Amino acid sequence: MHNWDAPDGRIDWKDISLEKLANFIQWLRSPQLKVISTQSQESLRTERTINTILSAVCNFYDFHYRIENVEELKVYSQQFYSGSRSYKPFLHHITKGKPVKKNFIKLKEPRTQPETLTSEQVQKLISAYNCKRDKFLISLLYESGMRIGQALGLRLEDIRSWDNEIYIIPRTNNTNGVRAKSKNSYVIHVSKNLMALYSDYLIYEYPLEKESDYVFINIWEGKKGSALSYSSVAALFRRLEKKTRIKTSPHIFRHTHATELISQGWDMAHVQKRLGHASVQTTINTYTHLTDKDLKEAYQEYLQKRDK
Repeated sequence: MHNWDAPDGRIDWKDISLEKLANFIQWLRSPQLKVISTQSQESLRTERTINTILSAVCNFYDFHYRIENVEELKVYSQQFYSGSRSYKPFLHHITKGKPVKKNFIKLKEPRTQPETLTSEQVQKLISAYNCKRDKFLISLLYESGMRIGQALGLRLEDIRSWDNEIYIIPRTNNTNGVRAKSKNSYVIHVSKNLMALYSDYLIYEYPLEKESDYVFINIWEGKKGSALSYSSVAALFRRLEKKTRIKTSPHIFRHTHATELISQGWDMAHVQKRLGHASVQTTINTYTHLTDKDLKEAYQEYLQKRDK
């Protein structure tokens, strides 16, 4: 740990205090700063990164406290658990009323807006692929808002093209190691155009001679017929970003889909169901981000309705 007062910039790891922990945070923000400036400066690390480092430091001291290498745990404060909270820790009935550890210092993390793509960028990304499988995958992520793990875990039986429906079914036996995250099954309704892309993929590229029930499989020799993995998709998106010079990821398509639904007036409860969120509050916290432009347009709409 850094210490400005020490000749070599270091301190004994057991010689910890709240003040030194605060100095450590200051060092994390500005490692090269030798004198405290009165002017506001941009931190070299985000609040989330600093909190992650602090958590690791506190867990380190907690470990040594448990094995009695240190006599006192100074990086935590003792606070009593309140039974009114919705979250109940493991063995709550035994530990109820007993003090629990809580970090002395935790920086407030600013709320960040999810990254999204414009419709022009989406079309450029889709058009960048000649491979029907990859074109269908990109279109599916954009139009359905499903997670990449859900897409890679799809089986042929999950897609009902005659009804334009895709069933998201959590499974624990995926050979490619992907997971759906959501514990509940649900249905996503899609367009006929997306189902047409799916049909083209099955007709022209899906290797029927290989026995596989996964929708997204390797179509090149060597791994032909095996279920597509996270690493294969990561490589695919790296090539896509290099080719189009558009920063993208599978999850950005999910954010884009949700943001477009909300901007077109979808009810939050409907967006929640389509995304498979367990709580509508998760949807609200993630996607309710109003800009000055949003507020101005909403106020102009209010004035028009009022003056009629």
